[in-house]
Amino acid sequence: MYYAVRINPSLRLLSLNMNYCNSQNWWMLLNSTDPGQELEWLVQQLQEAELRGEKVHIIGHIPPGHSDCLPVWSANYHRIINRFESTVRAQFFGHSHMDEFEVFYDEDRRPTNVAYIGPSVTSYEGLNPSYRIYTVDGSYPKSTSAVLDHETYYLNLTEANLWDRPIWRRSYSARQEYRMQNLHPDQWSKLLDRFEVDEELFQKFIRHLYHLSDFPREMCTGECKQETLCRMRTARSHDSTFCN
Repeated sequence: MYYAVRINPSLRLLSLNMNYCNSQNWWMLLNSTDPGQELEWLVQQLQEAELRGEKVHIIGHIPPGHSDCLPVWSANYHRIINRFESTVRAQFFGHSHMDEFEVFYDEDRRPTNVAYIGPSVTSYEGLNPSYRIYTVDGSYPKSTSAVLDHETYYLNLTEANLWDRPIWRRSYSARQEYRMQNLHPDQWSKLLDRFEVDEELFQKFIRHLYHLSDFPREMCTGECKQETLCRMRTARSHDSTFCN
C-alpha cells in the first residue's frame, strides 16, 4: 500500500511501498518496471503538488540506491526525483540500519536531491540503538519545507549492560559535526568530496555509520572506503556511474 497525507497546506507526505522495488519479492519477476502502478501514482502526486506550489516529503523503507532495490524500478524513480527536484524537499528511508545517505545526480553530475537513511533502533548487527530528529523549515508562507539539520541520539549497549539501565546521549548534529553551511544536495556532495581527502573526517563518519558502537571492526580504508563513498554517490541501484 502507498498513500499521501497532507501535513499542512503547503506540504504533503508521500509514503511509498518499497516492496515494489524489493529484489527479494519474487512477484517482481512478473513486472519490475512499475508493479502496482506506484510510480505512475507518484508522478501524478508530484505533478499535482508542483502545479499547486506545494512541497513534498517522501518516506519509505528500502533506499532507492540500495542493492536490494531492483535496478529498473530504481532507475525510473531516480528520473522522477530529478524531474521534480524543486518539489521533493526531503526523502527518508531505512533498511540498512546504518547512519548514511544517498545523493541524487542528474546526467551532468549536478546534485539534485538527497535521501536520508536513518540509523536503526535495533542493534543488528553490532550497532548501538539510535534514532534521529530532523529539524524542518516550518509551516509559513513560502516555506521551503527543507531539512535544516538533524540530530542523532544513541544508547551505548556496553554502558547500559554495565549500569543495568539505558542512558541515551546526543551523538551529533549534521551541520555542526561535518561543518556544513546547510543540508542542500550540493553540500552533501561536497561532503563526499571532503571524505575523499580528509581521512580524519571520513573516519568520524564511519564511527557514526555504526552508531558509535564498541563492536570490533577493521578500519575502513582503501577498497572499503571507496565502496562506502560509491554507495552514497549513487541513488540508482547497481549503477556506479557517479562513482568515477
